[in-house]
Amino acid sequence: MQPTGHLRGDAVRVGGDARQRFYDARGYGRPLDGNEIALSRVEAAHLLFRGDLSGIALEDDSAPVGFERFFVASAAAADRFAVRFLVYSDLRDRGFYLSPAREPWPGGSDAPSDAVDFVAYERGATPDTGRVKYPIQVVGERESVAASGLAGRTLAVVDEESDITYFAAEDGAIEGATGYEPPADLTGVLLADRVVVWDAPEDLYERGFYGRPLTGRAADVEGALQLSLVEAAALAADGRLALSASVGVGDGGGETGDAAARVVARGRDVEGERFDRRLAVYRRLRAADTVPKTGFKFGADFRTYLDVETVEDLPHSEHLVRVVESDHRFSPRELSLDVRLAGGVRKEMAFAVTGIGEGRRDAGGSDARDAGASPNADVEWVTVDRLTP
Repeated sequence: MQPTGHLRGDAVRVGGDARQRFYDARGYGRPLDGNEIALSRVEAAHLLFRGDLSGIALEDDSAPVGFERFFVASAAAADRFAVRFLVYSDLRDRGFYLSPAREPWPGGSDAPSDAVDFVAYERGATPDTGRVKYPIQVVGERESVAASGLAGRTLAVVDEESDITYFAAEDGAIEGATGYEPPADLTGVLLADRVVVWDAPEDLYERGFYGRPLTGRAADVEGALQLSLVEAAALAADGRLALSASVGVGDGGGETGDAAARVVARGRDVEGERFDRRLAVYRRLRAADTVPKTGFKFGADFRTYLDVETVEDLPHSEHLVRVVESDHRFSPRELSLDVRLAGGVRKEMAFAVTGIGEGRRDAGGSDARDAGASPNADVEWVTVDRLTP
């Protein structure tokens, strides 16, 4: 005869030999006095579903109910109970011991964030050993996930057909080994959405992978290099690029000789505060000896090369980078699309989370020279990959 549980508040108490049977042997629940244990609703439902409990009394002196009644009652009483049950059951079936990530359960002290629902221990480990393998955040397909603070969690996304997809989110700082210093005497012309350097040294493109040469089959022009606005703004902020002329730039671009302010102002005209964030991330990537190039073809802000010696011997880019604001919330569909695309082109998906530009939005503006001016701007890096537990 299997034991019966009794719902008390938000926990199910089980007596008899429950401690030895469920906690010591299989990592369910938390010990109480003697051999009694307390189970979370999800743990109790899983044991009931498996037939390891004969029933659960929902109230004092009430007759125990089976899985169906307890599941429906718990779904009504507990937030996101159905999706959490699906993930818990799936990981248990995969051989993991899990604990609810809340006090006073064992997993309460192991959870890195309040957003975590369960902690899954390494295979063969129990809650007593404390070796956590996956901090699990359960997410329904139509929920959203905060970008800030995401690193260190495992997302378990439950879709509308109750299938589960797992994603590992890790600290994803990108470091490269490209040793190139651009010259300090570049001069360009600011156009509508790019800068042309007419007499660019060959190494600026060949070794630094800046810009794109202005070439053609019948071209009689040499040394002309087109820079994106973000490339030009970064070079100007470092004092390496001056402007000899501007096309269509009004007085709002800053002082006549201030190339950085003028390029940043044009970038804001073209894409708003998003330009500030992209510039800050671009400068962080260059400062880390990586080479960022546009990720437009992949639906990203940048693709990155870690070690460029020459463009003639260019390696594959290793990352796709999307820049998002600090208050951004991902939809699971958005994450799935980005990660699937990156994997399909043999790259890792990285997100650069930054509050750059939000002050401008809230305060109504700032000096253009301040936008992304420091290569040490605050950026939180997160890489996200598909995971099979």
